This record gives sequence, C-alpha cells and structure tokens, in this order.
Amino acid sequence: MEPPQSIGNLFSLSMLDLSRCKSIESLRAMIGQLQHLTQLWLVACENLKELSQTIGNFFSLSMLDLSRYKSIESLPTTIGQMQHLTKSWLVACENLKELPQSIGNLFSLSMLDLYRCKSIESLPTMIGQLQHLTQL
Repeated sequence: MEPPQSIGNLFSLSMLDLSRCKSIESLRAMIGQLQHLTQLWLVACENLKELSQTIGNFFSLSMLDLSRYKSIESLPTTIGQMQHLTKSWLVACENLKELPQSIGNLFSLSMLDLYRCKSIESLPTMIGQLQHLTQL
C-alpha cells in the first residue's frame, strides 16, 4: 500500500506522521511536493522498502525520524539538500550500512541519533564539516 496520490496536493501540510504504518511499502514521488513540511515521522514502518530521492525536496524539513526502519540500507543522496534539517533520528536502523557523503551539506544539523545502528562501519568524512552538530 502507498499513501494516496492526492497527498501531494496538501501544499501547506507541516507535519506528517506515518509511524507504525505497517502496510506502507513506498512513498510516492509526489510526497516530495510537500515543500512546507517541517516534520516527517516514519518510525517503525516495517515494510517501507526505500525512501524516494524526492526527499531532498523537503527544503523546510527540520525533523526527520526514521527510527526502527529495519529494511533501509542507505539514505538517498538528496538528503544533503535539506538545508533546514536540525534533528534526525535513525535509532535501531539495524541494516543501515552507510550514510551518504552529502550529509556533510546539512549545516543546520545539530543532532544525528545513530543509536543501535549496528551495520554502519564508518561515518562519511564530510560529517566533520557539520559545525552545529552537538549530539551524535
């Protein structure tokens, strides 16, 4: 199952919480049209296969919670385009193997929670450029 195609018409939507929606398998590309979205919660979406590259269109997004997203192995490279992202939770993303180098472009990022991300072997070198990062 996917969110209805018409979700892309909710231009003023600021928060979307799809946590624990076990039936969601993908997020349509038009979800990237939600340019005023400031918070996206996808906690424990067990059957969600991958995040769309359109996630980079969320220019206003300040909070992203992907905790317990067990099937994710990597984040889209476009995540580095989310210039207002300040907090991101990736807690217990057990199959997450790597973070994209573009994460170093998130100059506003102050918190990145990688607790219980067992499969990450190393962090991208670009993460050292995050001057506002106070919690890792």
